[in-house]
Parts: sequence; structure tokens; C-alpha cells
Amino acid sequence: MSSITIREVQNKSDLNIFIKFPWEIYKNDPHWVPPLLIDMKTILSKKKNPFYQHSEIQLFLALKGGRTVGRIAAILNRNHNKFHEEKTGFFGFFESVNDVMVVESLLTAAKLWLKGKGMSTIRGPMNLTTNDTCGMLCEGFDSAPYIMMTYNPQYYIDLMHSAGMQKCKELYAYYMTQNTEIPERFIKFAQKAMQDDSITFRNINMKKFDAEVKIVMEIYNDAWQKNWGFVPMTDAEIQHMANELRMGVDPDIVFIAEIDGEPAGFSLALPDFNQVLQKINGRLLPFGIFKLLKNKSKIDTVRVLTLGVKQKFQKKRALAPAFYYETYRRGIEKGYHSGEFSWILDDNMPMNRAITGLGASLYKKYAIYEAEIR
Repeated sequence: MSSITIREVQNKSDLNIFIKFPWEIYKNDPHWVPPLLIDMKTILSKKKNPFYQHSEIQLFLALKGGRTVGRIAAILNRNHNKFHEEKTGFFGFFESVNDVMVVESLLTAAKLWLKGKGMSTIRGPMNLTTNDTCGMLCEGFDSAPYIMMTYNPQYYIDLMHSAGMQKCKELYAYYMTQNTEIPERFIKFAQKAMQDDSITFRNINMKKFDAEVKIVMEIYNDAWQKNWGFVPMTDAEIQHMANELRMGVDPDIVFIAEIDGEPAGFSLALPDFNQVLQKINGRLLPFGIFKLLKNKSKIDTVRVLTLGVKQKFQKKRALAPAFYYETYRRGIEKGYHSGEFSWILDDNMPMNRAITGLGASLYKKYAIYEAEIR
């Protein structure tokens, strides 16, 4: 029996193997959406990703019999630990063959690296933070993921448990179509907020995109500060995310609400570009960009990926139902026939109630795992 070797990623060749390894795991899986190679290189680039201005990672490969059989990233997010007053390290970009020894070896390597940085807990998967893709799919393996959502083989769940990882949080994804029947009570509740003279609902202004992003992040940092796993984004991270999202935004389904002229809430939905990315196999060149542009107009699903209401307005006005209803209504007008609301923390009862009140169905669950570092 071949032994397992864990190797640190130290050069461009190793990095290329690390990035392309998922193609081996998912080569026969019809639901997997290959990430853009250029995006993965940007995420992992210490020069291009502002995350590394305050934090660091170490990438590892697992080899068995000379063949790559797994990968993992150990992540030290200093801003998380400063904000939450913790000594928590993270793991991410996890992929593995169905072999618990490989998983144990990868996690051990990540734990040892994090222990050397003074961490006492490991948690994940995070790729790199809760503002990026995170969580491990544990229910709902019968369909492809929406944009910026994760996907993995079902056997990963058993591997996590066998390797001693414990589930510490669940993330929910809800689904609805243009044929979903919205309760009349919910419609009236949402329309009441829309008809309030003190509330202004408007679409994002793409001509003032940078200024709009600053408004959205002001709301986000206020609304989410008590949420599990939240860490305020730095100015550089905000600008980086804005640059990444700019080309994918459909302004007709992105909303900002103001109360008496003060920014109070926002809702961000994106067309599900995964419908196109699944066709170009991770490459924009030489012909992927043409497939992307050709099929962009055919995207007919949407993901509502974040919604925030400033804390002082959360109990006073029915903004969340209004955001959800308007996204649904205007999305159908634009030709989107279905959509996903994700992700929602399992214990965020106000948001879970608002979404189920709209008529959406819980159809996918994702898990975050953790363990003590001993």
C-alpha cells in the first residue's frame, strides 16, 4: 500500500497542480461547474487579492503513489480573530479522493501549520472568508450550484466526520420559480413598505457604481456585524469585490432602500453565470470568452446572494419582504424564470421566515465544520 505524502505548494508548477486538481475529482459529474482558471489564480495571488494584506495562507497537496489525491489550504485570517477575539484558523479549497487517510493527512498538515501560528481551532471550508464561497454541500446533490455557491461529492460529508470534524453551523439555500404562489398576506406586507412615503426604493445607478458600492458596504457592515462569521471588509477588499462584480450586475434586480434620505438597506442579486461557466470548462481563452458572450443573454435564473438592513431599521420597517418581493417581481419581468436565495444562516430566523413567507422552498444545505487543534 502506497504511503501518503503531504507537500507544501512552493512554486508555479505546484500551484498549477493545486488549481487544476478538481477536474480530476469532478470529471464525470454533470452538476459540477468548473471555476474560471483566471479567477482561481487571482484569488490565490498575494499580489492581486487584498485579503493577503492582513492575512496569509499555506497550500498543501496530498500525493499517493506519485499521483495527486487531495488538496487543502490552511488560512490565517487575522482580521477575523481580531474582530471576534478568537484564535481560529480556517481550511479551504478542500478536494480529495474518497480516502479518509488522505483527508486526515491534509487536515493534520493544516492544523500543524495553524498551530504554529498560535491557533487553537480549525474551521471550514472557507474559500477564503464568508464573503467568498464557503460551506460544504450536505443536502441537495441533484442540481448544479448557483453562482458563487459550492458543490462537492456526497462522500465528503462522511470523510469530514471520519476525520473528526464536527458540524458547527448550517447554511440554507431556498428555491422558487415564476410559478411559485406568493401568499397574499406577504404581498400586502411588502407593498405596505413600498407605499410608505418615507421609504425610497431604487435600483443601483451603474453610472455611479463606485459610490453605490460604498453605500452598500456601509449598510452591509452595519447590518451584518452581529452575524456569525462576519468580518468587516477593508476598503481594498470592497474595491476588489466591486471590480469583480461590476460586469455581472443586472441593475434591474439590485436595490437600495433609503428612509428619509438615509441609506437603510440593500438587496444584491446576480444572474446565474454558472449556466454559462459550465460550458467553457474554466477557460476564457482561446474561445471561451465568445461562448460566454454568446450565451450571456440566455441566462434565465438568478441568485439573491445578500440582503442587509441597518440594525436601527430592522424592527421598524418591513424592508426584507419588500426586497424579496421586488426582486421576484422584477426578475420575472426581465425574463428570469427561477432563482435561489442563499446563503442564510440556520439560526437567522427573521430572514428564514421572510423567505419561507414568500413561498420559497428550502432545497439545499451546507455545513461548516470545526475541530480543536491539539
